Amino acid sequence: MMRSSRALRLLQIRSRPSHVVYRVPRIQSIRNGYCTACEPPAGAAESAKSTASPSTPLADHRQLGIEQELFTTSAYSPGSPLFLPNGAKLFNRLTNFLRAQYDHFGFQEVITPTIYKKSLWEKSGHWENYANDMYSVVGRGAKGEKEGRQVGEDEEYGLKPMNCPGHCLIFASKKRSYKELPIRYADFSPLHRNEVHGALSGLTRVRRFHQDDGHIFCRPSQIRQEITSTLDFIKMTYNVFGLGPYRLALSTRPADHFIGTVEEWENAEAALKESLDASGQAWTINEGDGAFYGPKIDVILKDSDGKEHQTATIQLDFQLPKRFELEYQAPAPELEQKGESTTDLALLKVQGPVTPVLIHRAVLGSVERIMALLIEHHNGHWPFWLNPRQVMIITVNDSEPVVEFAQKCKRVLQGTQRAKLGKAGSRTQKSQDRISVDIDDSARSLQKKIREAKSKRYSVIAVVGPQDVEKGRLVVDFTGIPKAEETMIHDPALKRVEQLHDAVPERHLGTSLVRGVASVDHNNKTSSVKRPLGSPSLTPEQLKGLRVPIEDLQKLLFKMKAEYR
Repeated sequence: MMRSSRALRLLQIRSRPSHVVYRVPRIQSIRNGYCTACEPPAGAAESAKSTASPSTPLADHRQLGIEQELFTTSAYSPGSPLFLPNGAKLFNRLTNFLRAQYDHFGFQEVITPTIYKKSLWEKSGHWENYANDMYSVVGRGAKGEKEGRQVGEDEEYGLKPMNCPGHCLIFASKKRSYKELPIRYADFSPLHRNEVHGALSGLTRVRRFHQDDGHIFCRPSQIRQEITSTLDFIKMTYNVFGLGPYRLALSTRPADHFIGTVEEWENAEAALKESLDASGQAWTINEGDGAFYGPKIDVILKDSDGKEHQTATIQLDFQLPKRFELEYQAPAPELEQKGESTTDLALLKVQGPVTPVLIHRAVLGSVERIMALLIEHHNGHWPFWLNPRQVMIITVNDSEPVVEFAQKCKRVLQGTQRAKLGKAGSRTQKSQDRISVDIDDSARSLQKKIREAKSKRYSVIAVVGPQDVEKGRLVVDFTGIPKAEETMIHDPALKRVEQLHDAVPERHLGTSLVRGVASVDHNNKTSSVKRPLGSPSLTPEQLKGLRVPIEDLQKLLFKMKAEYR
């Protein structure tokens, strides 16, 4: 008997419990390979038992991903999620949020190749320590051969599992001065890791993924400042996303297997401890659990179910800059290498090469993994700015004037404008990350269309009818926005809406079937009970059936998006 691929996926999901814990043993040399800031161990991703009641069903991002049409998978590329339009919107909002912070935190985004020659991975040490988790790429050599090639033009390639070697190549592409440091690179290039098939799970453990990957090349004396800044970046980001609480863990020098001097390690650990103390957050020590090239800070995030996930990581690396022979010119190079300064003019006259310190940092870690956490954390009740389904415009009927007005409202809300068509038939737009607006102008009943929009978790549902076309307004329901009754009370656009008060039963208002509300008729001097806007919060009923001019709604939604609400 044949079954559809969708049916098989549903059967597979239903046949296993939510939050499946896959424990895959990892070789220590691989676990402590280069740039483990970019890859938490498999067991750390799901390390604690859920505190939720056994009778409470746990949200499963794999099931929610199907229901919300976010992503799917294929047997033709195991471990490589295919993001659907809604998932792509969510992915882009996460990465665009980080991009918007890069100027403030001093990062410059770069784009690097997906494949490099084997000799690069040998130089970085990945081929020795990470080859089992890498994909080898075999193609034609310079002379067209496919076999027997040597180092050089004809050697084999490897898909990159991380970005740090590429960023080292960028740093080494020109001579550097101490005045240029710190140099901070950010990269969202896709990465590939040949994970064990049994470890693959939804978005939490994949073979192709993206990181908010960052590498900071700094002077030894700048370590403390850079670590503190990165911790601030993480704290701000997790506050905006509503994730937490989280704790910090410092992993120190291994007992035996480490590189560099004990003095270098002690200085680096002291810098990390000072930054952790200055953060004001609780932290613990994992003695001897650092990578062999430097100590690290792990961010352990607790989700709404009480489970802990290792996400962000900050690591100091002394080895990779040495392997790539990275250097910058500085006065008094011997003291500079120790992170010390001097006022001795004789020493300052001497210029020499100094090896920079490399800090690996990932604020989110894997974008796919943080998406999985957010999907389960919000369970379909997205904040407006992050929701892939932000606004649904529903027409009362499918008449031409009403449908055309709905389309006009969509353009206004998205910040697009019809321009005079030139030779190329161009159209201007104000924002690349524009509001997501859908229109339902189907010939179905209004109740069915509203019910479907609510089931799909649209943040804002706006109804338009013939009367609304004449007055240039929409009848809006804001109850799909979490905590809207608390957060929207002081919005100027809502203060101008007259009917913010207790709702009354539904009735026909002219030719537009909308939710009727009691209001003040200033002409007839009649009144109704109104809830003052200065009160602590609105009621959900007061956020329904609001007649809002399209321009006011656009300003309100743009403000919410800009403020990450």
